[in-house]
Amino acid sequence: MNARTRAAGPFVLLAASVAAFLVLCALEAVPMADVLVYRAEGAAVLAGGGDLYGFAVTEWQLPATYPPFAALLFVPAAVVPLSALKGAFLLGNIALVVVLVRLSCRFAGPRVSWAGVCGVAALALWLEPVFQTVLFGQINLALACLILWDLTRPPGASGKGLALGIATGIKLTPAVFIVYLFLAGRRREAAHAVAGFVGTVAVGALVLPYASGEFWTRRLYETGRVGKAWIVDNQSLQGLVARVLHDAEPGLLWAVPALVVAVAGLYAARTAGTPARGVVLAALTALLVSPISWSHHWVWCVPLIAVVWAEGRRRMAWALAALFTARTMWLLPHEGDLDLHLAWWQQPLASAYPLVGVALLGGAVAGAHSTSQPAPGGTNQAPPAIEARSPGRSPVA
Repeated sequence: MNARTRAAGPFVLLAASVAAFLVLCALEAVPMADVLVYRAEGAAVLAGGGDLYGFAVTEWQLPATYPPFAALLFVPAAVVPLSALKGAFLLGNIALVVVLVRLSCRFAGPRVSWAGVCGVAALALWLEPVFQTVLFGQINLALACLILWDLTRPPGASGKGLALGIATGIKLTPAVFIVYLFLAGRRREAAHAVAGFVGTVAVGALVLPYASGEFWTRRLYETGRVGKAWIVDNQSLQGLVARVLHDAEPGLLWAVPALVVAVAGLYAARTAGTPARGVVLAALTALLVSPISWSHHWVWCVPLIAVVWAEGRRRMAWALAALFTARTMWLLPHEGDLDLHLAWWQQPLASAYPLVGVALLGGAVAGAHSTSQPAPGGTNQAPPAIEARSPGRSPVA
């Protein structure tokens, strides 16, 4: 095999991976249900916005769950032919996989050629969270790319943090990164992020006053509208607790551990040895404490694996890649309310993501505590890399 053939290998691998994915989508007649929700949101805006949070579409009866500002961005989806819209989301998300890999490499530190990026993206496409995001036509990849692009800009870059604020205005969970920036002493970036978020709220209130009032005073607190917290699709701490306790509404039995994880996670992020590690730990914290973190929200596994790889922990990186590819939650009975009646030995398979997330945060907190103690000779040891101590339905908007 000559050098030219070897150089072309990663690009061929990516093309083959994309082709296989497209064939699978065609054979399975993928509904891309979330695209239909976004399209309905755009149509509701064009109709005046009064019914933005009153409709439900698709056979799964999916409602709008994002702030009004997000609905404004979906207006073009309402005027594009549906087939073209689905094609744009499909190809756009595949392209964003490449972008996310590129940003994750830049974010983590290692210098990787475009050939290497394409080779990694060919494999990353089949990670379960990435695969599901593309399959459903979700916006997780776009938000992750927007946040990573902003946070990897040079220190002091004009308006750094503003894009993070806009991402928060689209889907509220990125707000955890703003808290992290404040705690890490990056106050200027955090202030820009807050300004960006406030700007999205103001734009939404100006254009859609009725929908804005409804969302911020009522719909925001109706977490049940997003979906059932106990189904295996939900890979948050609440989903784990609900399934373990066989209780659809664990209440304080979830809220108290979530508060502990939030504090511990933000502490670990603030004391992380590198900004890259801090951002990844903040992402894990957000995914764990959010009432609903569908499996496709875990696209942050891509920068997580990149950071672990860059820190030289290659076996752990491969183990994480295997965990996020295995799809163990889908191997279990999950029709109807079967998710609430899983046996003890099925629980790790049903909650692989939150278990590994808690293990990573626990290892980071322990590492941060150990480095706060003076090492022999009066100096502190370098902070260890992130450590893992645990292995590892229907579309939802």
